[in-house]
Order: sequence, then structure tokens, then C-alpha cells
Amino acid sequence: DFAQNQIWCAIVALACDLTAWMQTLALTGHPGHEQARRWEPKRLRHRLFSIPARAARTGRRRLLHLAATAPFTALVLAALDALARLTAPPPRAATG
Repeated sequence: DFAQNQIWCAIVALACDLTAWMQTLALTGHPGHEQARRWEPKRLRHRLFSIPARAARTGRRRLLHLAATAPFTALVLAALDALARLTAPPPRAATG
């Protein structure tokens, strides 16, 4: 039982760290939502993590269809773009 509790606590700590880093890296500089980086977990859950979405696979791509009518969909899309830019490889220098 103790080992299971240790694992559960480690998972919760990891989720908290991921949420904090997501706020720091992805929720900065969005017009009209400058304070999104400082939102508490409850506000994040109600505004961002509860947006209706549908996951789809087509070919070799995985797609996430977010509800267009949700009030914070634009913020989520901008945050996802910011995170994608962080993980994108740097452009190659032209040789010639």
C-alpha cells in the first residue's frame, strides 16, 4: 500500500510540474489573457482543460478538433502553437 501511495504522489507531483511549465512556456504574451500564466489550477481546469474536443487519426497524423464555440479555444490553440514552436527543430542554414 505504501509503495502505491508513493507512486500516486509522484504522478501528482509530475502533473503539477507539467501544469506549471505549460503555464510558463505556453501562456505568455496572449493579448487579452495576460494573466493566464498566473491562473490557479481550478481556473485552468474550468477554462482550458474542460474545452470539448475530439481526437481523430487520419493516415499518420493525429488531430485534435476543439469546440469552436468554447470561450477559450483561441487561447488553447495559441498555447499549442507556442509549445509546437518550442519543440520544432531549428531551421537549417543554407549551404552553397
